Amino acid sequence: MNQALFRRQFLQFLAASPLLAQKDDMKGIFSVMDFEARGKAAIPPAHWGYLSTGVDDDATLRANRAAFDKLFLRPRRMIDVTSIDTSVTLFGEKWDTPIILAPAGSQKAYHPEGEAASARAADQAGYLQILSTVTSTPIEEIAKLHRRKIWYQLYPTNVWANTERMVRRAEAVGCPVLVITVDTQGGRNTETESRSVALDSRPCSACHPVTKDGKRGRRIMPMFEGFQTENYLIHNPAQTWETIKRYRSLTKMKLILKGLETSEDARLAVEHGVDGIVVSNHGARAVESGRGTLDCLPEVIDAVGKRMPVLIDGGFRRGTDIFKAMALGASAVLIGRPYLWALGAYGEPGVAKVLQILRNEFALAMRQSGTVNIAAINRTHIGFHKG
Repeated sequence: MNQALFRRQFLQFLAASPLLAQKDDMKGIFSVMDFEARGKAAIPPAHWGYLSTGVDDDATLRANRAAFDKLFLRPRRMIDVTSIDTSVTLFGEKWDTPIILAPAGSQKAYHPEGEAASARAADQAGYLQILSTVTSTPIEEIAKLHRRKIWYQLYPTNVWANTERMVRRAEAVGCPVLVITVDTQGGRNTETESRSVALDSRPCSACHPVTKDGKRGRRIMPMFEGFQTENYLIHNPAQTWETIKRYRSLTKMKLILKGLETSEDARLAVEHGVDGIVVSNHGARAVESGRGTLDCLPEVIDAVGKRMPVLIDGGFRRGTDIFKAMALGASAVLIGRPYLWALGAYGEPGVAKVLQILRNEFALAMRQSGTVNIAAINRTHIGFHKG
């Protein structure tokens, strides 16, 4: 099925949504969680399942959120917070906030404009965007929409020529940082997604090519154009720490590993000359570890010290969540599902609203804690509940 027909069918689906009358306003939206129900109503069931799934029993998905409840804030008073500075600097470039749009694939599954709508919202608000390998909009188009340099997230395929091809495209548009995802090379069991597919009455061919035996095939995504397609995998199960040397010889971009969760791996990242880490469990979509990323953050921070920036994702829904991560030592925070809920429900304005809400909440948490800039936030501003 061609793209024009798919777009028309998807627009027809949206036209039947009960949210159509709400498209021009976001009344009743007070927090990013308010977007979840509206996104679910607007996004096709199978696509919603892909967005919301964890792995196995979704225990790690719940653990990501539960981790924030283990910490409390220790507000400080009698400090002049008339003016605060929420900016951070990553690899020499200053950003207005530590909030980053996480790489999220196939965004046209949620809204016809997909990654382009997210890019425009990020650009207007001055946020860093990381583009996914499985973007449904080519990197060349997104780079034109965002006036500052986006980062590129890489799934290292098992065919080096394919990996090199994607890296060269990222270099060509000026990406300064390559974010290499390392937490899915062992495979994963996205059970919630599989169950959701059965709830979608639409023909599968509306979104995916169907093979001769009636099974769902793989649509060629924009970053996979020109690939060597025989026997290739999106992920490389054979990747090791020695592979870092190949990346170093391949590109001058900064190298960040996304998906580390332990002090052991953090120390190895330092030893192998990695430039940064994203503490991540792939939004609880990698392995059913049962451990939230915020639980993992302190040991990673302690292992690397000040030698590289440490970013984090996984379950962030409030400005106070962001503050807690920064207090533990994170350099920045990636958000994923909240902006995708909003994208599905409202497109670009929804994404912009999510960014505004989180920024306002984070600034409020800083003021209430007596921290006038990011450097002032530290572990004395949080405590841990016992038990």
